Amino acid sequence: MGLELNVATISLLLILLTSTRTINAQTKVFDVRNYGAKPNVDITEAVTQAWKDACAYPGSSKVVVPEAIYRVGAVNFNGPCKGPIEFNVLGSIHSPGDPKYFKGDSWIGFERIDHLTVSGTGDFDGQGGTAWGRSDCSKNSYCIYLPISIRFDFVTNSIVRDITSYNSKQFHINVFGSQNLTFEHITIKAPENSPNTDGIHIGHSTKINVINSKISTGDDCVSLGDGSRDILIQGVNCGPGHGISIGSLGKYQNEQPVSGVQVIGCTLTNTETGVRIKTWPDSYPGSTSDIHFENIIMDNVDTPILIDQEYCPWNQCKSQNPSKVKISNVSFKNIRGTSRTKDAVKLVCSKALPCQNVELRDIDLKYNGKDGPATSRCVYVNPIIGGHQNPSACTIKTLNKKG
Repeated sequence: MGLELNVATISLLLILLTSTRTINAQTKVFDVRNYGAKPNVDITEAVTQAWKDACAYPGSSKVVVPEAIYRVGAVNFNGPCKGPIEFNVLGSIHSPGDPKYFKGDSWIGFERIDHLTVSGTGDFDGQGGTAWGRSDCSKNSYCIYLPISIRFDFVTNSIVRDITSYNSKQFHINVFGSQNLTFEHITIKAPENSPNTDGIHIGHSTKINVINSKISTGDDCVSLGDGSRDILIQGVNCGPGHGISIGSLGKYQNEQPVSGVQVIGCTLTNTETGVRIKTWPDSYPGSTSDIHFENIIMDNVDTPILIDQEYCPWNQCKSQNPSKVKISNVSFKNIRGTSRTKDAVKLVCSKALPCQNVELRDIDLKYNGKDGPATSRCVYVNPIIGGHQNPSACTIKTLNKKG
């Protein structure tokens, strides 16, 4: 009996010990309501304190914003944190409407965090309708600078999933200095006439994935600035908007190369351009290479395939001087659908540095207009041609005079 009792006691102790370890290993929840947050009021202080406590917790933690409407001012969620941390949004977070409220360039920022998860069925409402048209920063140095809705700066080994961003005042999401960051099942919504509201902008970052998301906005659905490397954009539905873009590049000195970009299995609908690479003329030196667009559907898109090395909006540059950004190893494969413009394929490369190793394979783009079939324009590029070509490759061509 004594032996049996000892065995039973030991077994019970082991069960209790295991249970205690399991409880200790569970994620600790920091609900903003426990910090005084209430619906329809400003919860900036509450959510900031909840984040600080969660970040300081020596284990897995979660900040929860429950279902309701809350107002949040400009806030930075800073790391490093002592363990993996999740920001779980179930409600609707609203930005201050007046752009003069903001002293910096962001509304909500996540910075220097490893193993961050941003999740939930809730949304971030940037209240952009109160600000659009009040900023003219692209043309005028004296302007109201509008905030980016959500910034991810120096964030590593992290995921953002299932959230929605509405009506940003400027970019919806900006990624800078980050690595191993995935955006999955993201929804972004803004009117097609909302200015400079890029869906997701990426720069100076490595191994960033944007997958299975829907982006409807007034500028690029996804845009890649300098220093973007090993980027995957897959299963994105884009439109309205300006398409999926690399660039613009070459405007600033010492820009880092863009390389290793894959855009796969996306659908673009009623966008102003399709998939494109854009560089400024009269530019500083730079490069972009190993860029691949594949298995893409275009539905009523202006210029579905575009390389534009004469990109010069609002006549801000000396367009007669060629771009010094080198473009090489680019492929457009299995791209099909309809074009709103006659130049369905437009490859306008630099006279100073003609594009190298550009491939067109299995292109089928029909022109929606009545003034003849679609055309393909090639300027200072001799593309590699393969498979079906509609329109015929380089219907209009300016020869590469450097051979």
